Amino acid sequence: MDGEQSGAVLERPETGSLYQVAVEQLRVAEDALGLDRGMREILESCKAELTVRFPVKMDDGYIRVFEGYRVQHNMARGPGKGGIRYHPWVELDEIRALAMWMTWKCALMDIPFGGAKGGVACQPKELSERELEHLTRRYASEISILIGADRDIPAPDVNTDARIMAWILDTISMHRGHLSPEVVTGKPLSLGGTVGRVEATGRGVMIAALKAMEHLRIPVEGARVVVQGYGNVGSHAARLLGEAGCRIVAASDSSGGVYNPGGLDPEKMGEFKGSGGRLVEYGEGEPLTNDELLTLPCEVLIPAAMESQLTGRNAHLVQARLVVEGANGPTTPEADMIFQERDIFVVPDILANAGGVVVSYLEWVQDRQRYFLELEEVDSKLDKLMKRSFAQVLDAAQQAGITMRAAALTLAVRRVVETTRDRGIYP
Repeated sequence: MDGEQSGAVLERPETGSLYQVAVEQLRVAEDALGLDRGMREILESCKAELTVRFPVKMDDGYIRVFEGYRVQHNMARGPGKGGIRYHPWVELDEIRALAMWMTWKCALMDIPFGGAKGGVACQPKELSERELEHLTRRYASEISILIGADRDIPAPDVNTDARIMAWILDTISMHRGHLSPEVVTGKPLSLGGTVGRVEATGRGVMIAALKAMEHLRIPVEGARVVVQGYGNVGSHAARLLGEAGCRIVAASDSSGGVYNPGGLDPEKMGEFKGSGGRLVEYGEGEPLTNDELLTLPCEVLIPAAMESQLTGRNAHLVQARLVVEGANGPTTPEADMIFQERDIFVVPDILANAGGVVVSYLEWVQDRQRYFLELEEVDSKLDKLMKRSFAQVLDAAQQAGITMRAAALTLAVRRVVETTRDRGIYP
């Protein structure tokens, strides 16, 4: 997570190449499936990578050049699907890894998308609304050669939201001379967005957490939950788990966090954040750093911030019985091994945070048909798909005596391999 300690911004963890982490995870599934060298090369390669550098005129009249990316990992099962993030950490290696994880996420949920991801290296908190819009529209223009309703459909991610999706939609629509609502998901309802999309990822995390607690026989009532990252995913997951009877004892944002063993009110924390407050200054508990937060005593730990937060450095200090990955790639392979040795149950990212892409798929279908669902229908379909996928992964893990991550990846990779073989190699 992007955070502060002693007034300094937390630096990116030194964990090496994130893409190599993704490939290392993939190779466990490749070995389990006995794949040949050719298929491994296909799966370990990205289909397309676009790097763009573009100027933006700032409010003070000066020109700044930004660097952005759009990567498509694998499109065997359908058009690319993946968010766009604005963050200082954004780089090509990270976007490659995130695109690969999107491939497996879509395959695991058995929806007809491939994996893609995009981002711009910037600090959006330092940009005015005008500068942010100019950056977004120019970036959208630069990547327009790749995106489209049948080619690659962006969505919100870290530091992007429905407003930014609206700017992308409008930019692409102006280029094409007609409104194209299905070119992005996670957009405002007025432009063809779907009800339930904003809270979808957090709702999926909640469903996964409750199913895992049921499996581990952890009583829901009063279960202590710690949430790293109180953005869209973390805040909604906290609220919904609180409504289910859990006790949210700690939460954090980029400033640090707050801890109250007696419990925190998720709604009040959300209101405090919405008014511009920093959780380290939230007055309802003890302030603490993000590093300290990850090692608090609890039943459920939800890392919902950035990648590589649980590492070989701190995994042996984690006191949770259950880790539910709200973020993409928050656990390194070294931490995974430690958690396995310590019998800490991990619900992997490609399962735990798949609620967003599930509802994005529903939004895309609605836009193409011009027929829109009610909130109850959206939530019901999400609940069904999340529970079905959780059951499939848990069954595979128990049958093979492997971790949930290995089982999820094996199921997802098998589906991509089957589709690739059925399609054959062109020409």
